[in-house]
Amino acid sequence: MFKGRSIVLGVTGSVAAFKACELLRLFTKSGACVKVILTPFATRFVTPLTFAALGAKEVFTDETWK
Repeated sequence: MFKGRSIVLGVTGSVAAFKACELLRLFTKSGACVKVILTPFATRFVTPLTFAALGAKEVFTDETWK
């Protein structure tokens, strides 16, 4: 369904950040190229390394997009 698609996944600081990990896993499993953008508060729940390990092509945080 998502094969060959590019997706930007924005993650904010809430408990739902953990669900974003599952979304990333499902998107990459179905063939999508996913880039993740994390707010500073999102990194308090899930680290950028977690998203990179789950298959994100790129992970952007407040420090990397300035």
